[in-house]
Amino acid sequence: QVLLVESGGGLVQAGGSLRLACAASGRTLSNYAMGWFRQASGKEREFVASIIWNGITTYYADSVKGRFTISRDNAKNTVYLQMNSLKPEDTAVYYCAARLGSGGYVRSGDYNYWGQGTQVTVSS
Repeated sequence: QVLLVESGGGLVQAGGSLRLACAASGRTLSNYAMGWFRQASGKEREFVASIIWNGITTYYADSVKGRFTISRDNAKNTVYLQMNSLKPEDTAVYYCAARLGSGGYVRSGDYNYWGQGTQVTVSS
């Protein structure tokens, strides 16, 4: 069992930055692929970014490419999402997800473990 806890959300003005963190317990994350997803009010959950077990390869949604950076520190059992140049359309609850595996995964159905989410609100 993997327990994931997100932190770092909040209210920020457009153009600002936030750094989300996802801390894991119960298992070492070094064997897990990790992802970030988001769900805006009234919309379906969508892929944001993912990273393979060793951090060498990352994947991004087109909407965040060049603005967001996913990274991981397996020694700290933590995954991060650095969000720069934030836009009002980035407003959503952001979820961290994990699954065993060496590949890169971009579908929510690929993931077994989910955090509770952290709210990100970007004002215009």
